[in-house]
Amino acid sequence: MSESPSIQTAHAPFSAKGKRLGVFVISYNAELLIQDTLRRIPEEIWREVEVVYVVDDCSMDETTRKAMDYPDPHGKLVVFRNRINRRYGGNQKFGYQYAIDRGLDAVVMLHGDGQYAPEMLPDLFRPLVEEDADVVIGSRMIRRRDALRGGMPKYKFVANIFLTWIENLLSGLSMSEFHSGYRGYSTRFLRRIPLWENSDEWHFDTHILFQARQADALIRELPIPTRYGDEVCHVNGISYGLNCIRSALLYRLHRWGLIRLNRYDIAPRSLVESRKLDDPYSSHSIILRRLRQMKLQGDKALDLGFGCAAIASALAREGVVLDGIDRDPRAVAESGTLFRHVFQNDLNRPDEIPLDEKYDIILAADILQFLVDPADFLSRLKKHLVKGGLLAVALPNVVNIQTRWRILFGQFPLHHRGILETQALHFYTLDSMRQLLVRAGWQVESMDVTSLPLTLIFPFLRKRRWRLPLWICRGFTVLFKGLFAYQGVFFCKNPNEADLL
Repeated sequence: MSESPSIQTAHAPFSAKGKRLGVFVISYNAELLIQDTLRRIPEEIWREVEVVYVVDDCSMDETTRKAMDYPDPHGKLVVFRNRINRRYGGNQKFGYQYAIDRGLDAVVMLHGDGQYAPEMLPDLFRPLVEEDADVVIGSRMIRRRDALRGGMPKYKFVANIFLTWIENLLSGLSMSEFHSGYRGYSTRFLRRIPLWENSDEWHFDTHILFQARQADALIRELPIPTRYGDEVCHVNGISYGLNCIRSALLYRLHRWGLIRLNRYDIAPRSLVESRKLDDPYSSHSIILRRLRQMKLQGDKALDLGFGCAAIASALAREGVVLDGIDRDPRAVAESGTLFRHVFQNDLNRPDEIPLDEKYDIILAADILQFLVDPADFLSRLKKHLVKGGLLAVALPNVVNIQTRWRILFGQFPLHHRGILETQALHFYTLDSMRQLLVRAGWQVESMDVTSLPLTLIFPFLRKRRWRLPLWICRGFTVLFKGLFAYQGVFFCKNPNEADLL
């Protein structure tokens, strides 16, 4: 067995700053190295973290016993042994779920065979503690020559570069390497992703990085030393490489919208609704065209559940004075000075919203399906609309052809956005949308429908020279509204507005 390398790290004393941290020591057949790995964990890490937990993946040696025999003066060591071999990815799922269930704020995974330097733990934890990153990767390839000096075999060196290039190309990431096992995650990020949909095999690490890309998570890479010693490699390199390439190809197809994979069905941090203005037949574009027929300069508008505030931004450029309500603190924070007044409130609690004004325009786009009682909410809105004002409502059409097709084959495809959103409480057809508005006392002045969001699936269609597919899709949507409409867009007046003034 080779001696542990002497690794010097230059950093200020590490502090958890009140965060609950854990070190996840993933282990398999590491009886000769596990105690040395635990010994090399810096004293400041033992002092600051809440727990160091070893998860032995049903080793065929005495890894569990060796870990349990390690002297633990801090009383922070916990040892688990899987009853069956969960494989590398399956073992990570257990380890990260434990971090979530325990209520930790961040966790760093350390290999029990000592291949990755425990001395670097303070450096990996620091961006997570300071909330500068959601994902931290200890990379051996930032300084590639150091990887070779550390004993990385040349064939692994070349394969690492090649696979990383393919994975970056297909995912849109720009990682120095995808294949380091030295990783840290905030549990806030781990809660956002469908962790258990990932592979149980070695390319779990690839899947979770693609999930980070899909979630628009903050990824930070840090250089780490490379050490190849006497530890046994359990990876089938050819199978692993092919699985990585296959995963990258499938992820690209998912990004294009040609297939749907549950593991990447993640609500992104950067809200894609802003792109709807690139589609002339989206609900955003239809609403703006209708509003621009009005005298907008100096008008007052209320935007309910504004999200990325794409419509509000366009109206602001037209001279509209805007107020907004959204329950998402990130949306409120990102709205900046766009709104005159912005309220962080849940629309399901209308009595708690401090509104005492009347507006020329009220926008309720893609929001009513999430309300417990949308009819009551719509009825309450009438007192906030001036005489001659306009209410714009957009709702998804649940009987769109794509939903019908999937239900025909026994699926009910819930998503984080789209027609069947996971948080939606109600689903509507074009006819039931109109009935909802009429029951709430509104007069439907006009209605329109949106086409399938092809520009979100195929971004190149945003360019004018590629508009023919959009025109064809629009033609079918107008001719067969109930079947092809993606959303219904309704413009309403208050028939009893004279009584409310």
